[in-house]
Amino acid sequence: MINFLEVILVLILLTVLLSLGSTRLVALVRIMALQGVLVSLTPLLLKGHGLASLGAVAFYVAMLAIKGVLIPAMLIRAVKSVSIQREIEPFVGYHASILMGLIFLLSAVFMTNSLHLSLPEGRALILICAVTTMATGLFLMLARKKAITQVIGYLMLENGIYLIGNALSQHHSLYIVEFGVLLDLLVAVMVMGIILTNINHAFDDVDTTLLGQLKD
Repeated sequence: MINFLEVILVLILLTVLLSLGSTRLVALVRIMALQGVLVSLTPLLLKGHGLASLGAVAFYVAMLAIKGVLIPAMLIRAVKSVSIQREIEPFVGYHASILMGLIFLLSAVFMTNSLHLSLPEGRALILICAVTTMATGLFLMLARKKAITQVIGYLMLENGIYLIGNALSQHHSLYIVEFGVLLDLLVAVMVMGIILTNINHAFDDVDTTLLGQLKD
């Protein structure tokens, strides 16, 4: 019998590795959109979660719409407005980045096994996936020059935090907290879109290293 939760988690890890090896910004945004959809579907496959109430249904629909449609659409619009198609000369190369992703995965497995947490069935795999996603998001923020790629790293970091919440919590009470975080995330992406446009107008690029040239 197919374990759909494991399939979802494997696909999330695949999007993590693809994001580390992708040079095209539009493709990277689409990978993040897929990851957002997969992350949104994860709690539906957990025992003790699911569509327990009308509020839970509304939460899942809103999260799926924001993570999988609204935020990616805003990012694609930002990419097209700055007319930059690729991440060129990142701080860390793409092959080395994929290697780092594998190291993050192995480290997450080791850390989860070392903690000896009493987690329900399937939650340990979610925790491994969550830690890997968080580490990769932080890595993208530090290892890439383009502001858009750094925004995507920020979104991946938030996805990892949400997965940790699903791994460690068995209650629906966290929905209201996550929904508040989701709205903050949406506002943050909107502000980042404005900042990206201003950086592009000032430097004709969205390379954040150029900000070091600013003077009083």
